[in-house]
Amino acid sequence: MSEQRDLREVGKDCVHCGFCLPACPTYQLWGEEMDSPRGRIHLVNQVLDGAPLTAAASSHFDRCLGCMACMTACPSGVQYDLLIEAARTWTEDPAAIPAASARSPAASAEPSVRRPARERVTRAAIFSVFPYPQRLRVATAPLRLAQRTGLARWLARSGLAAAVSPTAEAALRLAPPAPATTGRLPARVAARGTRRAVVGMLTGCVQSVFFPQVNAATARVLAAEGCDVIIPRGQGCCGALSLHAGRSAQAARLAKATITTFEEAGVDAIVVNSAGCGSAMKEYSRMLAADPSWAARAAALSAKVADLAEFLAMLPPVAERHPLPVTAAYHDACHLGHAQRITQQPRDLLRAIPSLNLVEVPDAGTCCGSAGVYNLLQPEAARELGARKAGSVAGTHASLLVSANPGCTLQISAALAESGRSIATAHTAEVLDASIRGLRPSWAGED
Repeated sequence: MSEQRDLREVGKDCVHCGFCLPACPTYQLWGEEMDSPRGRIHLVNQVLDGAPLTAAASSHFDRCLGCMACMTACPSGVQYDLLIEAARTWTEDPAAIPAASARSPAASAEPSVRRPARERVTRAAIFSVFPYPQRLRVATAPLRLAQRTGLARWLARSGLAAAVSPTAEAALRLAPPAPATTGRLPARVAARGTRRAVVGMLTGCVQSVFFPQVNAATARVLAAEGCDVIIPRGQGCCGALSLHAGRSAQAARLAKATITTFEEAGVDAIVVNSAGCGSAMKEYSRMLAADPSWAARAAALSAKVADLAEFLAMLPPVAERHPLPVTAAYHDACHLGHAQRITQQPRDLLRAIPSLNLVEVPDAGTCCGSAGVYNLLQPEAARELGARKAGSVAGTHASLLVSANPGCTLQISAALAESGRSIATAHTAEVLDASIRGLRPSWAGED
């Protein structure tokens, strides 16, 4: 069955009931039908039927966050992820659009558009740096200097960065302070006590550069629960950023490298502490299904992937939890809650910590505006969504925000800072690690 027929069949599942509308963040922002899931599905169907991919249609695809809240809300089970992934591939490479069985004369006379040159350059720069940890570390060196000297604050206040490039301005605003440690981990962290499993751990690209302490905490928690943790030296980006942005060829290359790396590691499971990465790695089997040399290998690896909270929920705890007196709000990362349908496990892990009071964020299922590199490419929409999320988080009166995705942490922290609020942030792994080790972090007090 051809890709075109597959996508058409998926599109036909949409009955235009409208349940997706209130769940869609961009429809909430603008009330525009073509910026809703069913509107974008209509555009996909038009392109498949032979209509040209116009600049307007491309912009509606670009403005989708890919948060998959619509899939949670959809009573018909429409696989919107397949449709928007295809549409984004087309916007990156119009040659990838399947040939229509019968194009209208008007359609064939009007070729599909390409992105403006400046936009193509911006995207090329992002995807030549972010998926490669070493390049990302080099690229952030000037940023660290600007932060230390106060230049970053001056650029933000002056508006100069925004005038030169909205993407550059967003990067300055979102960048966290330099981590206190490089977080370099050994190739193997031995299980404490009786070994119960041998697991591989993905260190990621953004996570390893901006939040190395999260990887260190993840390894300690797994070891405390009786896991030998294998951390392959040769690993890199899993391909999630590229996959979710329509750069399918790059995503496939990175996926194959990741598969090879973890095959050689010989582990029982692969634990991932970044929601977007886990979601993408679970899709390897579909991503590489048409490649006979990789299909079986991809399916085997996808079957081993588990989010940290998902994995720990399947492994009865053996490590003692010490009290952490703190009121914490848990943020559902979209690619964990909507894409992987993992919502209860993180909450159960946090509630099992003595003295921790877990409170809910009112709009827990609404995207914060991070969405991979969306906050760099669509900064205005991302900023508005971030401000909304920051207001919701502040309304909980929690002193700690817990998230399971590095992009969400960056996005919400920046939005809180812009609003003049100060709330500590931590990954689920860091909270568990502090409780298991009996630590009292700065954000834990006599709450």
